Amino acid sequence: MLAVFDNTVAKCPDALQSPHSAPASSALKDGFLANHFASLHPGSVTVNLGTSGLISHSVEKQNPFLPRLFAVVDDIFCLFQGHIDNVAVLKQQYGLNKTANEVIVVIEAYRTLRDRGPYPADQVVKDIQGKFAFILYDSTSKATFFAADADGSVPFFWGTDCEGNLVLSDDVQIVQKGCGKSFAPFPKGCFFTTSGGLRSFEHPLNELKPVPRVDSSGQVCGATFKVDAETKKESVGMPRVDSSYNWSSNY
Repeated sequence: MLAVFDNTVAKCPDALQSPHSAPASSALKDGFLANHFASLHPGSVTVNLGTSGLISHSVEKQNPFLPRLFAVVDDIFCLFQGHIDNVAVLKQQYGLNKTANEVIVVIEAYRTLRDRGPYPADQVVKDIQGKFAFILYDSTSKATFFAADADGSVPFFWGTDCEGNLVLSDDVQIVQKGCGKSFAPFPKGCFFTTSGGLRSFEHPLNELKPVPRVDSSGQVCGATFKVDAETKKESVGMPRVDSSYNWSSNY
């Protein structure tokens, strides 16, 4: 799977930018990275998100234990890889029918969070038990939401290209193609939103601090992010409101 978001939609952490990285092309310009993805995965599907970016999906050579899923519901696009152990419980919690799969559960969880905000975003992700990584884009509010499980069970990488656009994929070589050395594994047990940036759902009251990654040649290659046990922040609650209220700017 591949997603590229314009820097006005998803601003990646500055720590991902390597001083030794200078990709020749923007990942978005002329469909550069999407075309590269398609050349590696014939039969893949790419969705153009206009000025916001793009999403590409392929079921080729997928791990049968960590399948890739893609769905669009009410202008919400979601790529999901992995499986959810408590999917039956979550389907009941969100009022979904028995045929709903993991990617539909994630979309409905996001929509409930956006429209009604019964509890913080970190709890929404923490309630998902299993091996997973997902990328979600809401075209109505131009908001992104992506996460990886606490064990990092699914390969998931992110980086920034020469124009500061955010690149995400389960294929590290795809990310390197678009970002050079400005990339890293997506942090375990974390989620990212357009409005709130990168946060830990396991330790929501702690800040995250970047730790530079150094490759075999001694050059800085993006950054990993660790929970800072010494730094606390206030928990942001969401009071119940009418379902027409949009919480996308607050989650």
